[in-house]
Amino acid sequence: MLTVRDLLGDLDVRVLAGEGGLDLPVRWVHITELLDPTPWLSGGELLLTTGLQLDDAERQREFVSRLADHQLAGLGFGTGFGHREVPPAILRTAAERDFPVFEVPYELPFIAVTEAAFTQLVNEQYAVLRRALSAQERLERIVLSERGLEALVGAIATLIGATVLVFDSRGEPLMQRAFRRVIDADALQALQREVRERVRRREARAFMPPVDEGNQGLALPVASDGGGTQGGAPGPARVPEAWLVAIKDSGPLSDFDRLTLHQAVTIVALELLRARVAGDTERRLAGDVLAAVVRGELAGVDLARRLAPFGLSDRVAAIVVQRPAGGRGSPAPTETALLLALRDEAMPALVASSGQFTCGLVAGMPDDELLALAERVGARLDSELGAPLLLGVGRAVPGGDARRSFHEARCAVEALALGVPSASGSGNGSGAVGAAPGPARVATYKDLGSFQLLLSLQDDEALRLFCDSVLGPIEASEGHYGGELMRSLEAFIEENGQWERAARRLYCHRHTLRYRIRRVEDLTGRDLSSARDRIEFWLALRGRELVA
Repeated sequence: MLTVRDLLGDLDVRVLAGEGGLDLPVRWVHITELLDPTPWLSGGELLLTTGLQLDDAERQREFVSRLADHQLAGLGFGTGFGHREVPPAILRTAAERDFPVFEVPYELPFIAVTEAAFTQLVNEQYAVLRRALSAQERLERIVLSERGLEALVGAIATLIGATVLVFDSRGEPLMQRAFRRVIDADALQALQREVRERVRRREARAFMPPVDEGNQGLALPVASDGGGTQGGAPGPARVPEAWLVAIKDSGPLSDFDRLTLHQAVTIVALELLRARVAGDTERRLAGDVLAAVVRGELAGVDLARRLAPFGLSDRVAAIVVQRPAGGRGSPAPTETALLLALRDEAMPALVASSGQFTCGLVAGMPDDELLALAERVGARLDSELGAPLLLGVGRAVPGGDARRSFHEARCAVEALALGVPSASGSGNGSGAVGAAPGPARVATYKDLGSFQLLLSLQDDEALRLFCDSVLGPIEASEGHYGGELMRSLEAFIEENGQWERAARRLYCHRHTLRYRIRRVEDLTGRDLSSARDRIEFWLALRGRELVA
């Protein structure tokens, strides 16, 4: 940082007044003969003048006071033109205000002063730029080495000596790292409220964080395209993907700090993109594995080998979540929430969706521990997703038999939705789907009551015979229907006998659905208005998936 003292040390000039202000920083050098140049100055400049219009003591005093009030760094007064020496009124006022004034003799042109100042300023800016480029390379290496957002934010905090925070697009904190001083809880809450308010207003501009006086900070929006949006031409509002906030431990942000933060915006965007791509890839791989498990295409040793990269080996168990609103929305929020909840439990897991269900395969453990885990996870999901959830838990099985645990968990959660009486009479749940919203309800395979015996049969042939006895007449008569009767039956049961909802799910008219259901009743001799018959159909459909 160039100061008045540093600049004058390279020049053969005399300081005549205001020695106490010689350590003021010099931002620029400006030459003027105006009586009031302040409209064209922003503060921090060193002003050079010959004082051609300063022809009386009153004007001279007003001139110096005006410069001091505008926070200029100092005044260089050129002698040998309008004045043989620096006027006493200027020196007295400068001494009173501790405002540096030095004489620039006739032999020393103003250009020599400006060249000396600009040379030092350019060298300083070049040094800042080199430091900033070095800092950017360090941050880039962290991203390329996949050390994660925590290491990246920690490095930024160390580089600029500040507390650094990253908020997501909703204003929720993703990461916080401090250099030496941690900001207090009240300041953090005020900052979070400010970010949320800007998210609500869809305002993507940099701002000064509302922190305690004496600290200096900067909040920058992180755009999804890898940059920040600090203003510019008007256009459609776009909510930033994240916010990068830095609050210095002490003192204001320097040029290096600001340059580093603006560069860090792009680096943080790249890290978030990398994490998102990695998460999407992991989700697709998990989805492929789960789809193969459900279809029965992957089992035994091959399945165990595919589960190993997800940290699952030996025995596994399934936790199935029935997504809010019947699962017709995007499964991504539920998948993300379930995966984070399981990771916070220090639990390796494979999470993916199948139909209206999201499944998490976890390491096998005793039934009571599995139930406790599901209840904790369910309560967290219920709070985060803002809707009452139903969860099912399958028993722990060898990794190659994960399909059976998945179907047990799915049947448990469907049984809870259909109101199937549990083995204990009430189960772990608390009523049917239409009940008042409450904590996430959890059912296990034990809550299938008498139907638990059928689903747990190890003899696939016996299970196939049961399914054929219930569904065989429908499958044998499908003909040109191409499976429409079976699809209609399953949709009608899964929507708990609600005609409108089932018809919307099938994209057909409710009268068409009524005709198909009557056809099913005629073929099987059963009555789908009977809860008992609907449950047997549902059990046969689930059993058919196990032996398909």
